[in-house]
Amino acid sequence: MGRLQHTEGLTEDQLELLKLVREFVDEQVIPVAMELEHADEYPTDIVEGMKEMGIFGLMIPEEYGGLGESLLTYALVVEEIARGWMSVSGIINTHFIVAHMLIQHGTDEQKQRYLPRMATGEVRGAFSMSEPGCGSDVSGIKTKAVRDGDSADWTINGQKMWLTNGGSANLVAVLTKTDTGADSVYKNMTTFLVEKEPGFGETAPGLTVPGKIEKMGYKGVDTTELVFDGYRTTSEQVLGGEPGQGFYQMMDGVEVGRVNVAARACGVAMRAFELGTAYAQQRETFGKKIAEHQAVLFRIAEMATKVEAAHQMMVMAARTKDAGERNDLEAGMAKYLASEYCSQVVEDSFRIHGGYGYSKEYEIERLYREAPMLLIGEGTADIQRMIIGRRLLEEYRFKG
Repeated sequence: MGRLQHTEGLTEDQLELLKLVREFVDEQVIPVAMELEHADEYPTDIVEGMKEMGIFGLMIPEEYGGLGESLLTYALVVEEIARGWMSVSGIINTHFIVAHMLIQHGTDEQKQRYLPRMATGEVRGAFSMSEPGCGSDVSGIKTKAVRDGDSADWTINGQKMWLTNGGSANLVAVLTKTDTGADSVYKNMTTFLVEKEPGFGETAPGLTVPGKIEKMGYKGVDTTELVFDGYRTTSEQVLGGEPGQGFYQMMDGVEVGRVNVAARACGVAMRAFELGTAYAQQRETFGKKIAEHQAVLFRIAEMATKVEAAHQMMVMAARTKDAGERNDLEAGMAKYLASEYCSQVVEDSFRIHGGYGYSKEYEIERLYREAPMLLIGEGTADIQRMIIGRRLLEEYRFKG
């Protein structure tokens, strides 16, 4: 590794794990990523390799069979995986968010039931918050869970949207509206743990996954809708056992998810930088390598600076969360900056490649289609700026 994306203060165990993951990415991911991505094929062999390495249980406590690692370690692993193929990091991101929500908010019975099997990858998680008509406006969801009188039985009806791993997952954390009698819409939301079969079609009675949503990029990983039509469940499947806590549970999951998206953006940006600098030192124009032209040299300098700045902000956000502190400001800043810089670094690398960057034979073409997803995943750039701005006004409230 070069000087970029160096993280101070890592233990020998962390360094050894990251070395192992980097070797896995270089040997098992990068050589097949273009072929799988162009075919929109699920990376089964890569996923099996990650299972064997324990990555699905990276942050799950050791008492449940996981590795019990920190958010920082997880984010650095994601950064390495995204450097190889961003879609692969998406497969473990939603799984990780559901595991985190269970660890932080689940009942003892829910933890015992799901976490050991999530650590091995036997149970694979997805989470479902958005809907076709609400986008970032979570308060506008319409999927509703209705309780059968005073019993423990519930019926869910509605349509969810943009589920990463919606087809391959067999456990989905689903945010619904519930009438708990609270005066706030946010306290009338409940998260249900929904079990289903992997695949498409009717994957459980009253639950349908229509099929994959065709996307510009972010291929290989399945993105789907989720349709509830008289789906029956019980209070045992309410996350934490108490209705009305769903919004706050989801926001906790999204908060750490934003660190993950920042890490993914750092990984994609690093790969774009590697590709651009390598190409610039091989391609010749006007009798010299294009890296010797000042215009290209300036691009390389700017790319490297953005790669490094985004990485350090992502590390800060992860360490803040690991310290047990509120990190919505840091996570929002990291996600916003890293995704914007990623888009710009990929663009610069694309320009360095010239006409060849437009060809599907070159890896930068894939990165050019993947980077935009990071601008909208886990909250758009505009949503991040709203979060950042509001938090800053809390911190720097005018006292005149």
